[in-house]
Amino acid sequence: MFTINLKNDIHFLCSPEETILSGAQKENITIDYSCKTGRCQSCKAKVINGTSFANTDETGLSEEEKSKGYILTCVRTPTSDLILDIEDLSGYCLEQLRTLPAKVDKITAISSDVIELQLRMPPNASFRYLSGQYINIIKGDYKRSYSIANTNSPSNLVFFIKNYGGGRFSNYLFNEAKLNDLLRIEGPIGTFFYRKTNKKNIVFLATGTGIAPVKAILEQLDENSSEVKDKNIYLFFGGRTENDLFWKPNFKNIKVHFIAVLSRSNVNWIGEKGYVQDSVVSKKIDLSDSVLYACGSENMIKDSRVLLTKNGLLEDAFYSDAFVSS
Repeated sequence: MFTINLKNDIHFLCSPEETILSGAQKENITIDYSCKTGRCQSCKAKVINGTSFANTDETGLSEEEKSKGYILTCVRTPTSDLILDIEDLSGYCLEQLRTLPAKVDKITAISSDVIELQLRMPPNASFRYLSGQYINIIKGDYKRSYSIANTNSPSNLVFFIKNYGGGRFSNYLFNEAKLNDLLRIEGPIGTFFYRKTNKKNIVFLATGTGIAPVKAILEQLDENSSEVKDKNIYLFFGGRTENDLFWKPNFKNIKVHFIAVLSRSNVNWIGEKGYVQDSVVSKKIDLSDSVLYACGSENMIKDSRVLLTKNGLLEDAFYSDAFVSS
């Protein structure tokens, strides 16, 4: 067994047969994670001292990051004691993973290729999660991961789901699903959620259905607006065409500076053009006094992290949830 040391004198034991992430979870230590496949950067950690072995290729890291001593804890097993520059998130009281039945309550088309799916929970079920987390929806012998698009509700979960041609789950949801179909949900999963901060600016980046967990977090902030009364809140929502911009904020208690960005705009588009991360830089936001939450494609997440940290954002002020393909 090896000792894994984190910030604030937090440590746990981890065997060489398990990943650092699974070792932490076994001892009820919560560290950032999402995909668990080495493809996103949610579990990225800087090694201060010690060695480890990558069980699979860490495609979520650039060669430069690897050379600087960064690893992905979801695919790394320890080969010595380790000191990692990451924090324990147990203070946020994440719920334990559960599997529950749920029924299809409503399916609404909100663009040409995106639906809003609502699942109804059993009357006596209590499914709690942190706004921004995701779940697995299970039908028969297969399952897919979807971010929850609403803040905690006593009875319903909401999702934004895109139609991927040829996808098994897409075919079911877009062509076969009926009201009251019985499914199962597994969750909550992930560490993409709001962290209290002293920073002045809270910046959100989303592309496509990556707006779902951002919407949930913003709903939470709207319900607890006193926590962010002196903050500047920005939302950059990107898509290829106007069809992709199927949602916009409308809150009672918080002001959100909303910037819609299109990468393939037509001549009639009068909004921002290009990519969401470039639009952030163009707005001259003081990134050194900001925290940033990004959700969407793998490429957007990687490009945003590189560009925005080069423009003043601190590495540990970047939180992300990359939608990796199945």
